[in-house]
Amino acid sequence: MLATTDLRSRLDDVRGRISACRRTVEDDRGASVVTVAVVREFDDKATKAGATPDEGARDAVIELEQAADSAKVAAGADPGISDAARSSVEDAHLAIFILKTEV
Repeated sequence: MLATTDLRSRLDDVRGRISACRRTVEDDRGASVVTVAVVREFDDKATKAGATPDEGARDAVIELEQAADSAKVAAGADPGISDAARSSVEDAHLAIFILKTEV
């Protein structure tokens, strides 16, 4: 289990990946509006998780993983999304999945 300071640091790293994912998906002209909306929600949840008090950080990470799952499903079902955008969603999903195993 990560100490609170380590959790915050790791969460910041994950939030960076999620923000990069959002930019990649938003810039992808082939991504559907649904995929873009789901990825935006994922990024919004990451922002919310970063602002959560320490005692609620574990719950925020679990909620963030649920948003990551939704983003991965949306990207996987989107026939127009580019490989780069799909890969960025999968990378962000993996990052939060790994963090969840550490808390």
